[in-house]
Amino acid sequence: MKQQAFDTLTVETRGPGLTMISRQASRFVDQSGIGRGLFTATVQHTSASLTIQENADPDVQTDLQAFFERIVPEGPHYIHDAEGPDDMPAHIKSALTLTSVSIPVMDHRLMLGTWQGLYLFEHRTHAQRRRIVFHLIGE
Repeated sequence: MKQQAFDTLTVETRGPGLTMISRQASRFVDQSGIGRGLFTATVQHTSASLTIQENADPDVQTDLQAFFERIVPEGPHYIHDAEGPDDMPAHIKSALTLTSVSIPVMDHRLMLGTWQGLYLFEHRTHAQRRRIVFHLIGE
């Protein structure tokens, strides 16, 4: 019989960069009672995103952040700057990445690879409070 579970995670960021949320997602899956199915996480913001990325070497995160700063720099060349000079670049970075990810679940576990972690990718310059909706459907 199919079951569903929902939860909302709130994450306090410190500015741009990646915040691992694998542990919270795994806890949600484990506590759901659903052993096999599909987990989905969706960030409810237009200036942050989600990504599955390397979880062992922090240089990957540093290089990823630097890459996005190079391809989408802050500056006066954007029309939309209602919330400051990082506003439109954050929206573009979010559009280039994912706001939702799905991960298979087997044996009450997220089927992430050995070196994979689930991350919130903050694109704004200042600290933010971000909401991520977790959904699991399965049996």
